[in-house]
Amino acid sequence: QVQLVESGGGLVQLGGSLALSCATSGFPFSMYGMRWYRQAPGKEREWVATITGGGFSTAYVDSVKGRFTISRDDATNTLYLQMNSLKPDDTAVYYCHAVGLTHWGQGTQVTVYP
Repeated sequence: QVQLVESGGGLVQLGGSLALSCATSGFPFSMYGMRWYRQAPGKEREWVATITGGGFSTAYVDSVKGRFTISRDDATNTLYLQMNSLKPDDTAVYYCHAVGLTHWGQGTQVTVYP
């Protein structure tokens, strides 16, 4: 079955960096566009970034442009999100998602303190 397992979150100071990973299985990863979302306490889930199948194109929400980088390794079926210059507003649970599928992982908590 489809599995998405996020990892790499943690507690980091303002301006710091974190690298998130999403290990996937149960579907042909290389053929799917992949996205990162996040959900802050009391807020709706927000789209963060997209990478197309094959990694030819990426897109980001304006608030993370120039700070976050989405990438993928089709050999290991893994999605990544490199997050630099983190701000307290980036605090959220981060989720990966395969475009067109309904499955979600458990998410990974990112907390940025001043």
